[in-house]
Formats: sequence, C-alpha cells, structure tokens
Amino acid sequence: MSEQNKAVARRFYEELFVKRNLNALDEIFAPNIIDHSPMPGQAPGVAGIKEMFGMYLEAFPDAAVNVEEIIAERDLVVARFSATATHNGEMMGAAPTGKRVTFEGIDMLRIRGDKVTEVWHQGNEMLVMMQLGIKPPV
Repeated sequence: MSEQNKAVARRFYEELFVKRNLNALDEIFAPNIIDHSPMPGQAPGVAGIKEMFGMYLEAFPDAAVNVEEIIAERDLVVARFSATATHNGEMMGAAPTGKRVTFEGIDMLRIRGDKVTEVWHQGNEMLVMMQLGIKPPV
C-alpha cells in the first residue's frame, strides 16, 4: 500500500508541475478533499485547490519542482520538495517582477482508495514574497 500511495503522490507532482495538467487533480484528489492549509479565501474541495494551483502556475509558469524525499506509512505520504520559478504572471494582485525565486516545502497527503482525501502543506511562501519584494496581504 505504501508504494501505491507514493505513486499517487508522484503523479500529483508530475501532472501539476511537469505537465501543467490542472484537470488531472480531479482524478488525483477526492472531490471533497480537506485542505488543512488553505490560502486566504480559498474555496473548499478540489475546486479550491485547482483555483489555488492555477493561480501559482499563472504567476510562475516555469515552476520546476524536485521531490527530494518521499516517505509513506499507512495512508499517509510525506513529500519534501524544492522548487525554482520565475515570477512572470500576476500573484495576489502583484504585477510580474521577472525575478527568479527558490523555495522549499513539505506536503503531507492522506490517501484512501487511490485518492488524496486530506492535504497539509508547510512551505516558505513568505520567503518567496520577500524575494519578489511583495508585501504580504494582511
């Protein structure tokens, strides 16, 4: 089961950050997925997750994510990743800066029946905003 769950997690990163296929999230995530780390104002379920990732892919169309490590136990998968991207699209009202950023994060996914049902994310988004010179929303 752990290897199966790792495959689901790897597919998520592949479909989103290599293929830029937001529609694949409908297959990977349960419709009523619970995001324990939503962005301010993010809609619930897979629709909110697609909207949030769509915003990131617009802001950083060349985002390249490298999964550094992936660990699975029971129905949980934890992935540690690093990423680079260029700010070439609007992000949270901030105009594109053309600046290159680097960031890291950790995602924890609960997978049941080959679908992600819960997600937790810890990343250094504030560092990204600082690299871009963007004042975070209050």
